Amino acid sequence: MDEEYDVIILGTGLTECILSGILAVEGKKVLHIDRNDFYGGESASLDLAQLYQRFRGDEKPPASLGRDRDYCVDLIPKFLLTGEGLVKVLVYTNVMRYLSFVPISTSMVYYGDKIYKVPSTSNEATLSPLVGFMQKLKARSFFEYLREWRETDPATHKGLDLDRMTMSQVYDHFGLNEDTQEFIGHAMALHLDEKYKAQPARRTCDSVIMYASSASRANIDNRSSPYIYPQYGLGDLPQAFARLSAVYTGTFMLATPVDEIVRNAAGGFEGVRSGDQVARAKIVIGDPSYFAGAVRKTGRVIRAICIMKNPIPNTSAASAQIILPQRQTGREHDIYVTCLSADQKICPPNVHIASISTIAETSSNPEAEIKAALNLLGPVEQKFVWESDIFEPVADGTADNVFISRSYDATSHFETVYDDVKDMYRRITGHDLVLKNRNDADNEAQQQQ
Repeated sequence: MDEEYDVIILGTGLTECILSGILAVEGKKVLHIDRNDFYGGESASLDLAQLYQRFRGDEKPPASLGRDRDYCVDLIPKFLLTGEGLVKVLVYTNVMRYLSFVPISTSMVYYGDKIYKVPSTSNEATLSPLVGFMQKLKARSFFEYLREWRETDPATHKGLDLDRMTMSQVYDHFGLNEDTQEFIGHAMALHLDEKYKAQPARRTCDSVIMYASSASRANIDNRSSPYIYPQYGLGDLPQAFARLSAVYTGTFMLATPVDEIVRNAAGGFEGVRSGDQVARAKIVIGDPSYFAGAVRKTGRVIRAICIMKNPIPNTSAASAQIILPQRQTGREHDIYVTCLSADQKICPPNVHIASISTIAETSSNPEAEIKAALNLLGPVEQKFVWESDIFEPVADGTADNVFISRSYDATSHFETVYDDVKDMYRRITGHDLVLKNRNDADNEAQQQQ
């Protein structure tokens, strides 16, 4: 440890491990440290005994739940859309070779006290009650516009500037009512709240295009939803990037305390001290838990893990995502439900693990805030409910070379994680993350040596 590196990374959360893998592939000498003796940090996967130890201390799991080792329970489960940015990173870094993915059976949305399948084909869209008949025609016009839109061909823009217009203005242009807006903004673009409507439309439209592309690919592959999930849980994702980093120039040290962030006289980063050893580098990357004085709290996330002996009623599926849009529950933020089973190899047969997440809006009763989601689950054998703070860095890191990731939000997808990865990479390197074919990138690296 007591030597010089290009980059030191603190914490083995997914964001940190992705950056570790990318930077190692690009030839950086990386030292990766975690105070814990396991990978994943706040996004770790736990067996049944670890889950009970974390939330219930010395209480032992009931024998009726089966063996500890048959469980890989994700603390923060998130689904992958096959067309999203993180999948491109997996391909770019060749991390796919370490992982196996399985499809999620269905994606559903809560509307009027019932749950309905999110349409993934034109026939399903025609029959879906989520959008009224007259609105279906207007929605089709909107989707056809996005399908034909090309950034480099102004003729396809048809007078609309998606970088200047708000999403609310685009909705008005196409005559889309609140129900249709809710379907597009929350079930397809996967926004957590309504703030997106006042923001430039480009991001939402890009998200809708990406969702539609993922759904189209799912249809080609004969899958009933556009979402996939790694076998044995998300804990394998950080470990896969850790393996990638180690194959190149990365060194990993688990169960290693971080006693001090060493700074120079000007306040810039100089190294990390653990005991009487100091590792030195020009740059440090880490999660908020390592930089208490350099982050600010922006909110709280409510999370719940529910162990069940049945799938979620009215889904007819072993695995599912359910989005409860904020308008349907009288809240400011959506509630997300994920359900996994033995199909994903995260629990024994005939057991289902449902997880719930949302942004806390009160300070009194977190379980009451997720009651609408809990009511959908049916009988629950065991339930774990907790809150965690959301932090973001106070500064962008360019002044002192201390680059801090954001806490994981309440969403059930990875786009915000990937946004943080891209933003941090840009600040660290001074240029955008460009994902190339792995062979092309390796050839470029050899030519530069």
